[in-house]
Amino acid sequence: KFIVLDISGKNYLSWVLDVKLHLSAKKLRHTNNEDNAASNEERVTALIFLRHHIDDGLKYEYLTVENPLELWQNLNDRFEHLKAVVLPKALNDWSHVRFQDFNIVSEYNSTLFKIVS
Repeated sequence: KFIVLDISGKNYLSWVLDVKLHLSAKKLRHTNNEDNAASNEERVTALIFLRHHIDDGLKYEYLTVENPLELWQNLNDRFEHLKAVVLPKALNDWSHVRFQDFNIVSEYNSTLFKIVS
């Protein structure tokens, strides 16, 4: 289990990775590819999975979407721009983090893990 996709998209990047891993484990990853030969049952299962893991506001907004590929692309179009915002900030934070700025090692490690994630 993992956190649902927030309507603001603040957890989109980690959510995408989690969904890809879970769909791969369930052998449903191909349902989100352009030229897939997924059965109707596989598409419905993937759609149920995706809807189960998005915020209620997003569920209502994409209520009429009946294809997991279309839902995946809609969410991607809506939140993909976050990479352009988050990555430069993370790179800047990474270049300015210094060990001596922290009182204890665990604070330093925690900050590093936040930047990396």
